[in-house]
Amino acid sequence: MALKRPTGEALAGEVQAKTGHAFKDMRLLETALTHSSAVKAVRNNERLEFLGDRVLGLVVADMLFAQFPDAPEGEIAPRFNALVDSRTCSEIGVEMELENLVRADATLKARSRGLGGGYLADAVEALIAAIYVDGGIDAARRFVLRYWEPRARMVVAKPPNPKSELQEWIAKTSDARPEYAIQKREGPDHQPVFTVSVRVDGFAPSTGIGGSRRAAEEAAASAFLLREGVWPNQGSAA
Repeated sequence: MALKRPTGEALAGEVQAKTGHAFKDMRLLETALTHSSAVKAVRNNERLEFLGDRVLGLVVADMLFAQFPDAPEGEIAPRFNALVDSRTCSEIGVEMELENLVRADATLKARSRGLGGGYLADAVEALIAAIYVDGGIDAARRFVLRYWEPRARMVVAKPPNPKSELQEWIAKTSDARPEYAIQKREGPDHQPVFTVSVRVDGFAPSTGIGGSRRAAEEAAASAFLLREGVWPNQGSAA
């Protein structure tokens, strides 16, 4: 049974523990944690997500510029791209357990539970913006550094392309090709949720969920690569 979503002071306390920021404007915090798919929501976090994406980019660029003073642009740019990628934001949302705090369509949350997804990436970016508006750039920087700085020194060539990597892995041993098929399409037109399966001869199928067909196909390929041990399953950061 899912835990009841906290509100008011309980919500503010949980967010402060996860971000280090004590919100003065609770209405702003509630907006940051309300996805556009939430039933009967008067406001949602789309505008904050737009701003948060820009604040995140500035803070991460500044962080990398300071951390790697001798690195050329061609070395730090891939790190930047990976750190601000939606998959990283989604991963951080899972680490923060934001799925328990975000208002969103129940079907979307249920089918994405524990796997991240676009709505969590949106919430992370919106939360960055809300902290920036509520407490200024220094408060936003402290939050970003808390979660992004430990990831900054990871060896990063480029964000993984699971569909390409799955195809390349299969091609080493056979001429089979992955076959993707939509199993379900749920949710409203403005916020669809796709469930896609990938099948490869000789292997059990894998499924993935995403807010677009492409995202769901990538999730299915990722699940396949993790299950077969092609990608190490490192779990969340401690």
